[in-house]
Amino acid sequence: MLKNATKTESDLWTKAAVVGGLWASVEIIVGSFLHNTRIPFAGSFLAVAGTILLIGFYQIWPQRGLIIRAGLITALMKSVSPSALILGPMTGIFMEAALVELVIVLLGANLPSYLLAGIMSVSSALFHKIISLIIVYGFDLLKVYINMINFALKQFRIKEAEPLEIFTALLIVYAIVGVMAGWMGTWVGKKALQMGRQKLDIPDKAVSNNQEFFPMNSEFKTSTILLFTHLMAIPLGLFLLNYVGFYQGLTYVAVYTLVFGFRYRKAMRRLRKPIFWMQLVLILLFSTFFWNIGEQGFRPSMEGAQIGFEMMVRALFVIMAFTSLSVELRNQRVRDFLFRAGMGQFYQALGLAFGALPIMISLLPGSKEIMRSPLKSLLKPIVMADQWLEIFSNKPTE
Repeated sequence: MLKNATKTESDLWTKAAVVGGLWASVEIIVGSFLHNTRIPFAGSFLAVAGTILLIGFYQIWPQRGLIIRAGLITALMKSVSPSALILGPMTGIFMEAALVELVIVLLGANLPSYLLAGIMSVSSALFHKIISLIIVYGFDLLKVYINMINFALKQFRIKEAEPLEIFTALLIVYAIVGVMAGWMGTWVGKKALQMGRQKLDIPDKAVSNNQEFFPMNSEFKTSTILLFTHLMAIPLGLFLLNYVGFYQGLTYVAVYTLVFGFRYRKAMRRLRKPIFWMQLVLILLFSTFFWNIGEQGFRPSMEGAQIGFEMMVRALFVIMAFTSLSVELRNQRVRDFLFRAGMGQFYQALGLAFGALPIMISLLPGSKEIMRSPLKSLLKPIVMADQWLEIFSNKPTE
């Protein structure tokens, strides 16, 4: 049970720990499957699953502030995922929860509200993806994508589309999927209410006291000075690459890599994967062939090759810098700051969710089962929520 809190606030944070833990479990299970199979639009699939869960949980616990608290917990729990670059997924998860919470607060708990919340939440995955691509590769990649789409349209003798038309078409697709997610979330939540409590064989010590929030080598020492250094280094590097000059930016990236590459070498797992370098090579090729498309179709372009190389350098810098920042955020002083800022209840709820995470994952359907029967699979965590709430509420605080 959470201490140092009123009963109502404590109950809300405990429920948020349940929702956040179960949502994170589904994210990890499905996310690992999508990551291993390299299925396109993985973030969109996860956004749909998250939206269904959030709206479903709200049917059984319709309390204001629950969803956004659960989103905050799930976002931080995303730090246990295999990727060291955690800030992107974390912001995406929190954005989904914030949008669902906002719509329900403004429009109330009703079906039209849930459908609109579904549209906003699922569509946020599209905006998040576009913003992420711009941050990592710059606006040049969008031009390459647009040229590729228009080249494909030409093959079917379809008129070229303007960027706004392409974006609008994508947004309509995401909105339709969002409506479906909102409806499915409502149905799953009401179905869970009809089924009532489902007792599972959960071990007595289901919540571990030793789960580390941010797994880190005990010999690695984080630094507050380096945390602020990276916070300043990222915008400076992007400014140099985008507005000052490529060679000045390249020099900056080279120095940054030499200074910090060795320190964070164990966290740079993404840079050691062949698939990552294949993606960069593909971007270089696409930029070379699709940067300028004339009446005669696509042809190699030196300008496009140079733009592709610049995007590769930018991507390497962004991934290295944000990975370094993610490592330094796992700082004991961050924890101390949360408590001083009056967020002790949040931190304790986060601890409950982290401690129960291994058992939660083991009790949920596997990734392939979720893909075969998504609604039935997403119903299970909602049905077991009351039992987890009872376990969390009876958990003594250390």
